[in-house]
Amino acid sequence: MQKITPCLWFDTEGEEAANFYVALFKDSKILNISRYGPGMHRPEGLALTVEFELNGQKFTALNGGPEFPFTEAVSFQVSCADQAEVDEYWSQLTADGGQESQCGWLKDRWGVSWQIVPEALGSYIGGPDPAGAQRATQAMLAMRKLDIDVIREAYENA
Repeated sequence: MQKITPCLWFDTEGEEAANFYVALFKDSKILNISRYGPGMHRPEGLALTVEFELNGQKFTALNGGPEFPFTEAVSFQVSCADQAEVDEYWSQLTADGGQESQCGWLKDRWGVSWQIVPEALGSYIGGPDPAGAQRATQAMLAMRKLDIDVIREAYENA
């Protein structure tokens, strides 16, 4: 049993976002949807909560109203096997109004922050060669979407 489940507070878009995330990440599914009923403070039929799973991690989307927008204070880090996976997640999550940021960070169209990170990144910015790690870090800091080949080249070449 998973003890901690992130709850994402949306205005009215929780079901749409959950369906998007489930389609984007492999081994994902909608688990349950509860809806507002008659006489409740939101429109009848609107999803109240959407329980969903992304790669085995449970989440809840709550349509609670516009009072609490997302900020970068919380983000979800996606570990990517290679550059093709980085490129795919980056393009899908920035589509339709998403926004690129620095160093592999982005916001999707709902304002949820994501970090799209190649698995190999740590071996360069935390590598055993301090000068190479510094060069790799400087290369990363200049990027929006991370390019592992450029980071590797910075690490390996003085």
